[in-house]
Amino acid sequence: MSVEVRLVDYLARELARSGVRHVFGVGGANIEDLYDALHATGDVIRTVVAKHEFSAATMADGHARATGRLGVVAVTSGGGAVNLVPGLAEAYASRVPMLALVGQPPTGQEGFGAFQDSSGKAGSLDARALFTPVTRFCARVDDAGSIPDLLARAVAAARTDPKGPAVLLLPKDVQQAPVELREPLRAAPPVRTEPRVPDCAVDVLRGAERVLVIAGEGVASAGARAELADVARRLGAWVAVTPDAKDVFDNRDARFAGVAGVMGHENVAQCLRRADACLLVGTRLPALARGGLERELAGTSVICIDPEPPFVPGISLRGDLRDTLRVLAARLAPGPLPPPDHAGPSPLPTPGTRATSYAAAVASVEAALPPDAHVFVDAGNAGASAIHLLPAPRDGRFVVAVGMGGMGYTFGAGIGAALATGQRTYVIAGDGAFFMHGMEVHTAVEHAAPVTFVIFNNNAHAMCATREQLFLGAANPGSLFRPADIAAGMAGMFPGLDVTRAEDGAQLRQALLRSNAGTGPAFVTLDFDPAEIPPFLPFLTVAGRQPAENEETAHERGPVRVG
Repeated sequence: MSVEVRLVDYLARELARSGVRHVFGVGGANIEDLYDALHATGDVIRTVVAKHEFSAATMADGHARATGRLGVVAVTSGGGAVNLVPGLAEAYASRVPMLALVGQPPTGQEGFGAFQDSSGKAGSLDARALFTPVTRFCARVDDAGSIPDLLARAVAAARTDPKGPAVLLLPKDVQQAPVELREPLRAAPPVRTEPRVPDCAVDVLRGAERVLVIAGEGVASAGARAELADVARRLGAWVAVTPDAKDVFDNRDARFAGVAGVMGHENVAQCLRRADACLLVGTRLPALARGGLERELAGTSVICIDPEPPFVPGISLRGDLRDTLRVLAARLAPGPLPPPDHAGPSPLPTPGTRATSYAAAVASVEAALPPDAHVFVDAGNAGASAIHLLPAPRDGRFVVAVGMGGMGYTFGAGIGAALATGQRTYVIAGDGAFFMHGMEVHTAVEHAAPVTFVIFNNNAHAMCATREQLFLGAANPGSLFRPADIAAGMAGMFPGLDVTRAEDGAQLRQALLRSNAGTGPAFVTLDFDPAEIPPFLPFLTVAGRQPAENEETAHERGPVRVG
């Protein structure tokens, strides 16, 4: 005897069966049935209501990056659906597996002026056309009986390289329609084949006296840190990382060369100048990661292991990343070679002699950061400083959303990671990012999420102001704000929240250590000079100077370390 349930009950059941434990989103009339079904699972699936759909998407994104599992977001139609787009775009560009369940008006009202109609009928907005460019799979569920197949296809697309978001559009009446409860149609698993590593790639690496590996976020996504380290040992290679991948290789290892690109370390360029080959792993080497390295790359043999081809000329190996690294390791020398001598990751030179308060603040964060914490770094001067100066925790994620670079990403993403893992999570952001999506602190308070929000407040869109000053001759007055006491505002809004307005690095460190000992959220601010130039190569090139190709900098004359 067959049993029928609502389509939303079927969805909730299948999500629970697949291991989903959190669904992030914002409710509404055209998604309320799904939330009703999710609530009926009891403690199996926890629904987390965000303050904005963009942050709901970034919560799912942060959940996925911290766990390697599918992130799930559910929102209503109209503005709620449209607000998802930048979050999905980040997940698409950064290849983060995500499933978005998006409510739609009842089918009988479509094309007749329905409220929030996005069917594409009668001149209405077409949700499928909107979401398709920022997803790996997008389908509208018009027939309840199609949900087993469409759900399986959506999840498979999200999890298959190149990973990314999948969207199912769910009209309200279809959500309520009966579905026969039966075993779902499972998408056929991809056929795994032994990756082919061509002789030409192996010959380049075997013949190279010195190799620089540049590793990206794809290493974390594939769970291939051990395989990366094995290949680096066998090659005796230096290892640099892209700005969004500081945690894929031990920052304290003798082989660690630093961060590549415009927020990175001059030492990477020096290593690349001395290298005979460059091996890209889990990165296509986009502009932020190759800035300042173009000349060296043009004269170096490049091999790329990634699901997609690199943005620079080279040999592309596009099989499964972990398996390809294993096959490559088997064809290299059987034992580890000593790493080549190098100076270590040296900071970019800072113009003038003015003290760098970002450096002092980041040093305080480093001193307090638990080894198993996650770190989510937002866009702007605060982000550039953390990427350049803060070593990744040994046993946690270090996440930067460089796919779209949306300000305010970290507030949702940090909450998603903290709720998914239970580990203390640091969100490092500027005041500009806070003013965009900082009200997600309310979500952290509601769910007692172990998130420490660290706000570097320069009362400005300071990266914009710095660009305007350096490249246009003067900062736009609109980029400079009246002073705001953000800490006082948070303390007034949330009386139970641990809030500190630190006056210096020592107070910042003490506040962070206190947050580590707690179980819920904490909020710390520290004020900065908006005129301070962060370690960002385009700014430093204009404001000061970069060292000449063979010039020794002061940083290389003494002991050097990351941070």
